[in-house]
Amino acid sequence: MRTRPFTLVSALVGLTLMLFLILVPASAARAAGLSDAAAALKQGPVYVHPAMSGQVSQSEATALAEKIEKADKPVFVAVLPATAEFPPDNLLVNLRTQTGITGLYGVRLGDGFDAGADRSVMSNQAVDNLAAAVRDGGSTDASEQLESFVDQALTQVRGSAPASWDPGAVDDGVNAGALIALGAVVAAGGAGAYAVARTKRRRKAEEERAALDKLRVVVDEDITAFGEELDRLDFHPSEKGANDAMRADYTRALDAYDTAKSRMGAAEHPGDVRGVTEALDDGRHSLAVLAARREGRPLPERRPPCFFDPRHGPSVKDISWMPASGAAARDVPVCAADAARLEEGMEPMSRTVETGYGRRPYWEAGPAYGPWVGGYFGGGILPGLLLGTMLGNMLATPAYAADYGAGEFSGGEYGGGDVSGADFDASDFGGGDFGGGGGFDGGGFGGFDGGGF
Repeated sequence: MRTRPFTLVSALVGLTLMLFLILVPASAARAAGLSDAAAALKQGPVYVHPAMSGQVSQSEATALAEKIEKADKPVFVAVLPATAEFPPDNLLVNLRTQTGITGLYGVRLGDGFDAGADRSVMSNQAVDNLAAAVRDGGSTDASEQLESFVDQALTQVRGSAPASWDPGAVDDGVNAGALIALGAVVAAGGAGAYAVARTKRRRKAEEERAALDKLRVVVDEDITAFGEELDRLDFHPSEKGANDAMRADYTRALDAYDTAKSRMGAAEHPGDVRGVTEALDDGRHSLAVLAARREGRPLPERRPPCFFDPRHGPSVKDISWMPASGAAARDVPVCAADAARLEEGMEPMSRTVETGYGRRPYWEAGPAYGPWVGGYFGGGILPGLLLGTMLGNMLATPAYAADYGAGEFSGGEYGGGDVSGADFDASDFGGGDFGGGGGFDGGGFGGFDGGGF
């Protein structure tokens, strides 16, 4: 687990809590509500309401918290009673709002379970699948469900744990007098918060640079390949038979090449790569139209590039293909050469990229290639093409291809573990009906049958 810097802001939070415990008699304390759960989650990843200690013991809660903190992921767990203080309608959105930290939230409410997440850390569909897997995992025991949730979440969620969880933020060896003295320098707390934010921005910028460098390799290969196509093209605007339409096609292809180079040169975030591959796809379509005009053939319809390698150019047909993972067969757009190979029972000429396991087809690589492939296969067809593949599983989103490459490295303001307060779009915090005005009455919480909530 990474070590976060000591901050006066975190220490002052500890001071506030200590003074509350000292000055407020237990008899005067009100019943714990959602605000108490949110306040606790700001300080640590697991909160168990006092009334639910029979479902999750202190030792079990501590073990879950240690696992999450060690993984350094923005995963929050709350165990709440199904009482009037915790109405199920919009519970997850309200908890996220009051906690104010971007992340993945799992809630055990009474005997039910559900989860929600900001899209920057996990797609809505992935949250749906995760919550369903926990509910349908064969156990209704709270501790077992939450352990299953955490184990699965830590392998999928993006981002880092919030700085406010730093166990060094309040030193056990500091006495109450020292903590009270911190109140005299409360104005300096802003500087500490700024330092934490600056550190997170720097870390995120480093992650983006690493992802962009990985993408740059495949994109530069694509740009080079298209440039070589233009060099091999035996067309001159002044040649006999050339007309204005042909010259316009040729100009569009040249412009696409220049656009791709300039966009890649200006790229600062991995998501910027999508515009590069969109330009290359436009350029290859222009070349296909030019070839048809020169040969007197009907103009080709606008089709996506070859699924197996976009450098092959526009596809000519759809053909059924099944990934090596054993996922269901689906129709994919292919070029003439790959269609012939598949029809003869041979493997297509697939585009491979570098992974931690050597060179693999791009659909078996990680989410860093999402912006690259999203630029080639826009218009909503990409989820179906990648269904059941590693890349598809990591990038699954109900917003279709428009969201590919818009996750952790979108350049958005808040990533996993960032403090956003109430400044977030509830429609981007999802995994079910919550965030859209729906409640939990139809399933998930309260032991009701049905799927989702």
